[in-house]
This record gives sequence, C-alpha cells and structure tokens, in this order.
Amino acid sequence: MHWIAPSEKDTAAATLEKRLWDAADQFRANSGLKAQEYSGPILGLIFLRFAELRFTAQRDKLEKAGASSRRGSRVDEPAAYHAEGILYLSPEARFDYLLSLPEAANIGAKVNAAMRDIEKHNPQLAGVLPKTYNLFTSTLLKELLKKVSEIPASVDYDAFGRIYEYFLGEFARTEGQKGGEFYTPSSIVRLLTEVIEPFHGRILDPACGSGGMFVQSARFVAEHQKNPAAELAICGVEKTDETGRLCRLNLAVHGLEGDIRHGGNVNSYYDDPHTATGQFDFVLANPPFNVNAVDKERLKDMVGAGRRFPFGLPRTDNANYLWIQLFYSSLSAKGRAGFVMANSASDARASEQELRQQLIEANAVDVMVAVGPNMFYTVTLPCTLWFLDKGKAKSKRADTVLFIDARHIYRQVDRAHRDWPPAQIGFIANLVRLYRGEALDYTLGGDEAEAKIKEVFGKKPSYADVPGLCKAATLKEIEAQGWSLNPGRYVGVAPGEDVSDEDFKEQFEELNEELESLNAQARELEQTIAANVAGILGA
Repeated sequence: MHWIAPSEKDTAAATLEKRLWDAADQFRANSGLKAQEYSGPILGLIFLRFAELRFTAQRDKLEKAGASSRRGSRVDEPAAYHAEGILYLSPEARFDYLLSLPEAANIGAKVNAAMRDIEKHNPQLAGVLPKTYNLFTSTLLKELLKKVSEIPASVDYDAFGRIYEYFLGEFARTEGQKGGEFYTPSSIVRLLTEVIEPFHGRILDPACGSGGMFVQSARFVAEHQKNPAAELAICGVEKTDETGRLCRLNLAVHGLEGDIRHGGNVNSYYDDPHTATGQFDFVLANPPFNVNAVDKERLKDMVGAGRRFPFGLPRTDNANYLWIQLFYSSLSAKGRAGFVMANSASDARASEQELRQQLIEANAVDVMVAVGPNMFYTVTLPCTLWFLDKGKAKSKRADTVLFIDARHIYRQVDRAHRDWPPAQIGFIANLVRLYRGEALDYTLGGDEAEAKIKEVFGKKPSYADVPGLCKAATLKEIEAQGWSLNPGRYVGVAPGEDVSDEDFKEQFEELNEELESLNAQARELEQTIAANVAGILGA
C-alpha cells in the first residue's frame, strides 16, 4: 500500500521554533562550543521558562486562596507547589529575574546559582540541571534569555513540550550518531504508544535516553482525559549519566516524575535496578542495535524460566536477542511491549533463530511493523517495530501474528527525512485494533484516519488481510518461513503494484544475508564432520 502524505506545516509553531533555533545556532557560532556542550544549557533555559509559567499560575491560585483563608498565604511554601506536581522557584531562581539582569552583571554565575537553588527546593532534580553557564559571555546569555522569553506565556503545556522535543530533535540532527542515542523521532514513539495503549500501570524503558517514550505515554493518557502523573509509574535505566539527567529534565518539563537510574556503572545487560522480571505492565524502548562484546559470562546466572533471559543466550556476538528477552521477561502476565529493532533480528539464523522460535511459540509476539528508511535523524536504514503481548496467549489470536508493511506509508518532511503525521499513525493503530477486535479509537488521526480505515476495510470495518499492507499469519505459516518475523515475507505486493527498486534492493540483501548464513552453517558442518572423521580414523 502506498500512502505518501503531503507535507504540512503549523506556521505559527514552525516560526516560533525556527526563531528559537536560529538563536541557538547563533549561540553555537559565537561560543565556539560543540552541540553537546551548548545543548544542555539552552534546554535548561527553555525548561526554566516553562517551569516559571507553571509556577506563576500556581502562585496566583495560592494568592487568591490565601486572601480568603484563616491560615494565611502559602505562596512561599514549596510543599504547596509540589502537591500539584509543580516546581517551586525562589525569587532569584525565576526566569524573569534573570531576564531583568543588566549585561554588566555576571549573568553566567547568576544562572548557575539559580539552577542550584531550584535543585535545593526540588529534590527530584538533584544533580540534574546544567551549571556551565559561566562558559558563556553575559552578552550571549542576555540575548538567549530574550529569545526564550519570546515563547508566549499562553503556550499550553503540550505545546511547550513540543518545543522542547523540537530542540531535542534538532540537537540530535546536529550531533549526528551520538544524538540518535538519546532521541527517537516522536512519530515512531507515538505509534508504539498507540499500539500498546498504556492507559494505567508501571512502565519501563531500560534504554531510556532522553525519556521520549515516557513523555509520549503520558501524552496518550492525557489525550484520553486522565492524569498521567496519577496513572503511570515511570521507571528507566540509562547508561550515560548526561543523557539520564536530560531524561529527568524532560520529565520535569512535562510535569512528570520517574525513577530513572543512570550513570555510574548501571548497564541494562548486567544490572536490574528495578527488579524488573514479571513486574511491568508496559515496556517501551529503542535499544542500541547489533551491540557486540557483551560479557556473557556475567549473564549465565540470569538464564532460565522466570529469569531475565528465559530462552537462553545467543551464540553470536550480537546483543539484539538479549534486549528482546529483557523486554519480554520484564512484562507481567498481561503486559505489552513495543520496541524498535534492527531488521536483521527478524530473520537472523542459527542460535538467534532458535531464540526467536521459542518467543513465537510462547504466543507473545503480537504485531510486527516494517518501517521504511529515513525515519530517524541519524541513520537512513529501515527498521522493524516489534509488539509483544503476554495476554495474547489466552485470546483468539493466540496462534497468529499480525504483519504490517508500512514502508510506503510516510510523509516526506524534507529531502532526507520522513515521518508519520497523526492520520497515518491513527490508521496503523486502528488497523491493529481491528485485528485485535478492540473498539476503534480516532483520538489520534481523527476524520482522516477514520476515512482511510473505511476505504481499506469497508464502511463497517472488519479486519481482513490486504496484500501489500497486512497479513495475519498462523504459527504454521511462520514455521514454514523458518520462523521469520519479517513482514515482507508475508504481506506480499498489492495487485497491480510493481516491486520498487527499494523493495528489490531489500529483498536482494535479505537473500544475500540468508546465503551467507547458510554458507557459515555449511562451513561449521564441514569442520564438525572433518573432526569426527579424524577422530574415527585416529581411533
């Protein structure tokens, strides 16, 4: 199925974002610092602007309440703000105070002091806020404070969050590969959350980066008229200390708190700081792909039923099936997981195929979505979205897996980047709901998503396999394909559609990879036979 959505722009938001980004770019040009050195301080000031808007609104409420209360005003009590999930800001830690400082003042020192004061009054941010403002001249900081102050005070909570996410995304672009380690494009994450539907419960991301999975989960809850802070218990693990701090800052920007373990020697392969096995309702993640050199000796005691690696360790030097098992084993009896994975994991042979077979036979694999190239800022490669559902084993779809080919569903953002607009995300998510027999939900995507569902699945939509788009394959069909979870093997091509050069290249690469794998197995067999023959002849 081909659905290329037209490029759309929210002109007002785009203009504001561009103006702010131009200021940040000027900041970089005039400071001579690398992106990772100036991104933190800029995000810190955007965070402070947002924190002050929420603080001021709460302060106004408290002043009104104090005027009619016998106990007097609580405007200067941090607890009165914390109770509403709002950060308390003392007078010299407020954005407007810093904005009013003359250039002659040492603005860098004043901003550093403000950040320290915020951490003192809001313990959940201890050690999180940037304090390197002394690296910048007062002139530069004054200019940046002015630019950030242009974000209108009327900007709502969600819009401010979008500005913050926009900056994270732009920094990911400028930082190249390193940026990709902490930012997954929001349209990918939105589809993950729409499919696993995290309405209420404990949510884990063991490779949490800057926390985008948590923010989108909270957005999903808020869009369904519930309070995310009350509905979700957030737990994360992040190996890089700097990125872990960014995650906690991102949560705070969105009025959320979480138990984020980061830095030091915390590593999700070897460490389990949340005692995760069987404990989480939802797992969301975009782990690093194809990692090698994991010390499997340290994992041997974690193998077996009811442990972190229930199906065993892969013999190949590749961590993809370590991650997949961590996500699976962390789920409770009815838990759901959604994660991004390298395409190669869907078809990997030898020991990885054996592990994949066990996962499929456990009736946990629910949906597989093929994603085309250029959806990420830092890599052009296509990828696959995996969805697990432990509750599926007791449902009518226990013996089937839904495969979706979404490689030709996208919006071309610019020459090098693609995404999914809300209508396309809503369409794919509702395709999954049709398959599951769930009520359709057009909260995301609205009329356009509904029209597309009816166009493809009928005016009274019901699930059916659609060549070139989706196929519900049985376990027997999957076994016949060597336990492959590659959607392209099942979905096929729609009648009248040609195989594109892109598809041909991907199919050719898959066949070549399969040939190389078979050759490697043949060489192993040759060595085994030769060793056995030598043993017999030498006896």
